Amino acid sequence: MNKTSMPPGPVSGPGVWYGRDLQQHTDWIRHFTPAELAELDTAVRAFKTGGAPLAGISPASFELPTLGNALAGILSEVLEGRGFAMLRGFAVERYARGEQAIAYMGIGSWLGRARSQNAKGHLLGHVKDLGLDIQDPKVRYYQTNRKLEYHTDSVDVVGLLCLKSAKAGGESFIASSMTLYNEVLARRPDLLPALFEPYPTDRRGEVPEGMQPWFEMPVFHWHAGRLTCIYVRQYIESAQKLFPQAKRLRREQVEAMDLLDELLNEPQIHLSMAFLPGDMQFLHNHQILHSRNDFENWPEPGRHRHLLRLWLAPASARPLPEVFAPRYGSIAPGERGGIVVRGTTPGVPLEAE
Repeated sequence: MNKTSMPPGPVSGPGVWYGRDLQQHTDWIRHFTPAELAELDTAVRAFKTGGAPLAGISPASFELPTLGNALAGILSEVLEGRGFAMLRGFAVERYARGEQAIAYMGIGSWLGRARSQNAKGHLLGHVKDLGLDIQDPKVRYYQTNRKLEYHTDSVDVVGLLCLKSAKAGGESFIASSMTLYNEVLARRPDLLPALFEPYPTDRRGEVPEGMQPWFEMPVFHWHAGRLTCIYVRQYIESAQKLFPQAKRLRREQVEAMDLLDELLNEPQIHLSMAFLPGDMQFLHNHQILHSRNDFENWPEPGRHRHLLRLWLAPASARPLPEVFAPRYGSIAPGERGGIVVRGTTPGVPLEAE
């Protein structure tokens, strides 16, 4: 392997953090001010009155004179700082579903362009247990109540808005993939090269035209002086199971994934947080891995755990290597990421489908 394709040593900066430290304080939670909430409410009412299609919402059609400046700082923290932000205090229960969607997608438009999250072209996703079987190769884990292993999504920034929390469980866990890299370097440097080799990863039936039903992607990339991570072990393993023609993983690659998972589950490394209704979480996929605990729903369907999700492509995103193109469709900032297949028409479903 070309030695220049790996960092020259440990990585540093605000993106390197340990959950044990952040768990001791709450300065990573940013509360909306009363003035910002009033401004947000005005923007929701104005957009709703205007009748424009929600799929095209933008800062021009969702004006936030004060909050917009704050969101620019939040985006900088997500892309260049710790890699995540939690916004708290949005009174989600005051709004009907369509207004909730306007508010969330309006805020998201200040952070980046919304990208399709599935083969149906959904710009607004619904993270909700639909009672589906994960053994179905077309079912994705967010459609179940199953625990999600640590992973990244196929876009620059992922956002979640909590509408309703679970009766029990469902906590969010995040970890810095920059910290993870440094820990592998310190504990098992012999396994690092394996993490820069391609791993076939299952597309879960959402296959762009002319592509294989899996894509090949190294877990870590060192490009333009930045370390980037993309990792979904569950779909790496399903590619090995479903597609005999996909490249077989070497023993070192499997051992490297075992070490990653072991590290991610160490309490000192990850940060846990419980979602409250109205919480908005934004994560930089290139430097944050996230997971979710199993959860138990309330018996009443109307109280079931429900989150709205956004996949966002900021125009100010970092450069990515060409190897991302088969998964991201493009590597151009602001125009990349998401899932686009033949016949995809962008849309904004207000209920889970």
